[in-house]
Amino acid sequence: MVIDTAAMLGRQIHWPLLGAIEVVQAAVLFGSAGALVLASLEHSHARVHLLLDRLSPRWQGVLLRLHQLFALVFFAGLLAGSAWLALDLWHGHEESELVRVPYRPLRMTLVLALLFLLGLAARRLLSRRPQ
Repeated sequence: MVIDTAAMLGRQIHWPLLGAIEVVQAAVLFGSAGALVLASLEHSHARVHLLLDRLSPRWQGVLLRLHQLFALVFFAGLLAGSAWLALDLWHGHEESELVRVPYRPLRMTLVLALLFLLGLAARRLLSRRPQ
């Protein structure tokens, strides 16, 4: 946020901060990957309790299992696509245009976060009690 604010102020005084968008995009990747991992570890994802709280414990368990199954499929799809792109472009030595932020570590951060989330979803799906 500080970088983006500085870039906005720089544009106003005609002294632009070149490459701010590239740095902010990288920061958003790290921030969002960390937030997903922490929210998953703490069971603090948003849920719609309006329906869930009105169901019997048995049906709550069924819906929570279904949720874990869909989470597993979702993270597996994201991981497959992200890993495919990372492997396909591994030797491309991609980097941003202005400040030359390398994309390889960013792609690896995403793949590792998704791998962790996939493992966590699989563990929760296979556990005896739904979470």
